[in-house]
Amino acid sequence: MISGVGYWLPPAVLTNKVLGDRVGASADWLGSRTGIRSRHVVAPGTATVDLAVRAGRRAMRSAATEEVDAVLLATVTPDRICPPSAPEVAARLGQPRIAAFDVGAACSGFLYGLAVAGGLIAGGTARRVLVIGAETMTSLVDPRDAATSAIFADGAGAVVVRAGEPDEPGAVGPVILGSDGSRADLIEVPAGGSRQPLPAVPGTGGDRYLSMSGSDVFRNAVARMAGASRAAVGARGWELGDVDRVVAHQANVHILAAVARKLGVPPGRMAANIAHVGNTSAASVPILLAQDAADGRLKPGDRVLAAAFGAGLTWAATTLVWPELPGTLEPEPSARS
Repeated sequence: MISGVGYWLPPAVLTNKVLGDRVGASADWLGSRTGIRSRHVVAPGTATVDLAVRAGRRAMRSAATEEVDAVLLATVTPDRICPPSAPEVAARLGQPRIAAFDVGAACSGFLYGLAVAGGLIAGGTARRVLVIGAETMTSLVDPRDAATSAIFADGAGAVVVRAGEPDEPGAVGPVILGSDGSRADLIEVPAGGSRQPLPAVPGTGGDRYLSMSGSDVFRNAVARMAGASRAAVGARGWELGDVDRVVAHQANVHILAAVARKLGVPPGRMAANIAHVGNTSAASVPILLAQDAADGRLKPGDRVLAAAFGAGLTWAATTLVWPELPGTLEPEPSARS
């Protein structure tokens, strides 16, 4: 069950005006196609582990705990290709010898991590797991490309999952997971892996940047998130009308609206922070959970549906009843209007 939440957004904010001047597009055009007006970006020298540590520490304070048995880091932007980043996160959180590993499922990674955490707890390997989604997506984006620069941003969100009873508030319901590797090319960074190593000269080759097939991604995101959401609600024994708050991956405002229509969910029940946070990939869902809890939009007893879709292709959804958290929630007032 979820017993603590936290998030961290880098202080630097990139507005549509500044971004538009850089890529040769108007601020209004950028906002209309994405629903994003500004996004948080890391300063030079700040990496994914730095964000993950801050969010993880806040989640542990929210859970009123100083120790966890495992750290799972969902990310597509690790500090290095090798080694994995999670062990460094654990060490910097004062947990240097516990299990720690990365989860690579793109924007669905946090929910995949929740499923893995549940397995670790059910199998007796751990009683308390810190699950973090953290990304420096701006490291993958071509700064001259309006299409991707307008969407992706940096940030981290985290939850502490502990052992508990299935009917306790905070208990995570069945996690619906899926993938379709036949469409792996729809969202990809072609270079940097074993198939296409990076060029010997740093900074050369556009294949090191993220690319997307916009219309195909839109159709798949809507269909997969809606389908997984229905399955997760049904597996919990709920109806969609029972859900108080839908926390979906903040990919694009038009995708969110289409998912809401497909599910028949009133707009007021769809959580959103995309206007000022942007698309933070695996960090998206935990940041939104933590923000909603911190500002009172998410209340103890609320029935929550969480869903995500990302590269891979991957998708996931789950449910929970929001709990009373034992520790302190720390909002970032500047991160949301």
